[in-house]
Order: sequence, then structure tokens, then C-alpha cells
Amino acid sequence: MDSKEGVLMQRYELGKMIGHGNFAKVYHGRNLETGMSVAIKIIDKSKVMKAGMMTQIKREISAMKLVKHPHIVQLHEVMASKTKIYFVLEYAKGGELFDKLIKGKLKEDAARKYFQQLISAIGFCHSRGVYHRDLKPENLLLDDEGNLKVSDFGLSALDETRRQDGLLHTSCGTPSYVAPEVIDQKGYDGEKSDIWSCGVVLFVLLAGFLPFHDSNLMEMYRKITMGKFKFPNSFPNEAKSLVSKILDPNPETRVSVAEIMETPWFKTGLASKPQKTDKMVSDSLENRFNSFKGSFVEKPNDSTYLTEATTDSLEKDGNLNAFDIISLSRGVNLSGLFYRNAKDEKEVRFMSRETRGAIVLKLEEIVKSWKLKVTKNNGVLLKMEALEEGINGGLAIDCEIHEITANLHIIEVNRLGDDKFGFWEIVKSAYKTGPYWCFIAKIKFMEL
Repeated sequence: MDSKEGVLMQRYELGKMIGHGNFAKVYHGRNLETGMSVAIKIIDKSKVMKAGMMTQIKREISAMKLVKHPHIVQLHEVMASKTKIYFVLEYAKGGELFDKLIKGKLKEDAARKYFQQLISAIGFCHSRGVYHRDLKPENLLLDDEGNLKVSDFGLSALDETRRQDGLLHTSCGTPSYVAPEVIDQKGYDGEKSDIWSCGVVLFVLLAGFLPFHDSNLMEMYRKITMGKFKFPNSFPNEAKSLVSKILDPNPETRVSVAEIMETPWFKTGLASKPQKTDKMVSDSLENRFNSFKGSFVEKPNDSTYLTEATTDSLEKDGNLNAFDIISLSRGVNLSGLFYRNAKDEKEVRFMSRETRGAIVLKLEEIVKSWKLKVTKNNGVLLKMEALEEGINGGLAIDCEIHEITANLHIIEVNRLGDDKFGFWEIVKSAYKTGPYWCFIAKIKFMEL
């Protein structure tokens, strides 16, 4: 950072922070020469080195260099200092596609447009030997014209990461969107697993809810491996056929991108093909990357996607950690549950040894002082909402309780309203009053 506050490398003016995660903060920025808006992702080198994630950072840069496409967030350049790595990215003014789904399903034409753009982008990725591996509405952004932009290649894989059998073997992604063959841990085709995730996205766009969901994670994974789901009555008939072909649990018979693009439903109202794109980002990006890549710390294997749990409370009572929980799953990999890719200010996960009933009572007790309306859904989902908007905006939270065993649960808390202060006050209260609660993250991602 320059001595002049808010100016990066004499090239970019930094604005407000628009997001942050375990290892990075993202700011709105402006190119001082052209005036163009950008997003600047600032990564803390010491944190990623400590977590052994430098190889993953290298892979993310390599992937984004290969996928210059109208429906993929572009990496303009990479810079580095002694303590930080800076990604200068295309700015997607429209925010996350996920935000559009909070109010429910989309109209068929809108859903189809986004899906067409998603398939166009993913097909291009695959043609360049890049596999995203974490496709979901939170990672699909919108530009100022409402066009889709695929983002976050932090879990991506390249052709070179395939093993001798030609398959990928790292189990990663978001549980509700992950393909059954990824869960099986026997190796998987990156193209086919991405296509599955695209099918889940399409279902969510048209239905307004997930095709595979259950409070018990083992049951949810069973449904995924069987391809067991139901369409709502309002689901368009032509789209049903396409989704059924995509959400085929057998990757050998699952449709390809080319086959998807030939279906009548997909071709309806299809816009002209995207303009031709360069295969690589400019040489200046390559040079900047080479200038600091020597500081990366290599890992000898592909296991860095798995994460650890902060178990300050639980370690005092049995030394339970994230990998112990995975072992409780009787052969099913739960690592995706522990991967935090959501924005920290919108989502928090806890682990608790209390029963579901005790957890619900604890949450109800916490929100009493906030005078929130609590809505239950069979003990699986609780929605807590303020009756009136406060000075910090509306306070609305939902909380899902995932059962690992009868006395071991994952509690996922999501902020729906604008009131960040109220959200974090409730989160802190939950953490402090739950005697067997702890945060789940790659590292301890916040200090309370």
C-alpha cells in the first residue's frame, strides 16, 4: 500500500470493503488511469502460508488466466508486496445471483437466460482444462446489465491435477451442490461433476429450493447418491426432462455440455454466441505472477482443500475435531461442510454436542431480548425476524440444524436482513452461552 492512504501500488484507489473471507478481504476499487471500477481481493500471505494454501492460490491464478470469457469474472492483473497478494478483478455491480433467490424462484425466461450463460461459461472452462468444483448461486455474480459472471475459482482444478487414472480425487465443494461421485471418493470427472452442480443450480432457479436437502447429512447424501428428488407442480415440463438428465447419479450416462446445448428448452430464446475470447490474459499478468511466485510454499499433495475446526470448547471434552466428525460419517466424506466459502458477514457455522431440542431452546432464549418473531419448521429451520426495522436496518436470521449423530449437530446461521450489528450480537451470544459450541472454519475466522 502506498503512503498515500487508500491508493494501491500507485495504480488503484481503494474504496469500501465489499466482502471478506478467511484469508482475504475484497474492496471496490478504481483504476486511477482509466477510471474503471474493479474489485480488489487482498490476500494475507502469512495466513495462507500458515494454512498451507499457497498451492491453491497458484492454481486459482493459473485457472483464471485460462478462462477469459464474457460470463466469467476476469482477472485483470496480480500484484504482490512482502505481506500481501492482490488480485485485481472485474467488478460485478449486480451482486450475487443468490440474492435474487431470497424472495423465491425466478420466472422461467430469467432462469433460462442465467442457465444458458452458466453453461456457456462452464463449457469454455472445460475446453481449457479448468474445472470449477464449487458452482452455486453464491459464486454466480451479475454485472450492471444483469448478465451472469462465474466467480471464485478457489477450489478449481486443472488437467494437470488429474491422477494417472485421468480422474480428480479431492472431495470438495458445497454439500447440497456436490455430485454423488465426489461423495463416493473413488475419483471423478471434473466436467461431469460441474455439470451436476449446474443442474442443481437450474433446479433452484426454477423451484426456489434445493432438490436434495435434509436435516440429517447422511440422509441428504443418500438422496444425492440415489438421485432422489421431486419437482414442484409449478416446474416447467420441458425443463423437467433436462434437469432429470443432468441430475443422473451415473456420470457415465449424465448429459454433456454439448447435449445440454442441443435440447429444445435450452435453445429457446438463445442469444447469439459470445464474442470470441483470448485464450490467455496478457503477458503482463504472466510477468507479475512470475515476479512473486517464488514466495509460494508448495504442498506435496492435493489435500489442502480439507479444513480444520476450531474446537476450543470441544477439545476440553473429548478432543473432537473436524476430522473426527468426518470419521463419524461411516465412509461418507463431509469435508465440504467445513469449507467456508460464504461471506463471513452472512454465514456462520457452529458445532454442538447438545441435542436438537436443547439447541432450539437456547436460540429461542437468546433472541427473546431482541423481541424477534421465531418461526419453526420441524426443528430443522428456524427463522428469526424483527417485527420492526431498526436504525441498522431489518434484522432477519435463519438457522439450520444438521444432525451428524443424535448428540452432535452442525448449526448454520445465515443473515437475511441488513442489520449486521444485530446479527453478530446474536452470534456472539450463542457462542458465549453454548457450553459445547465452537466455530467451524479453516482457521479461527473471527475474534469475539
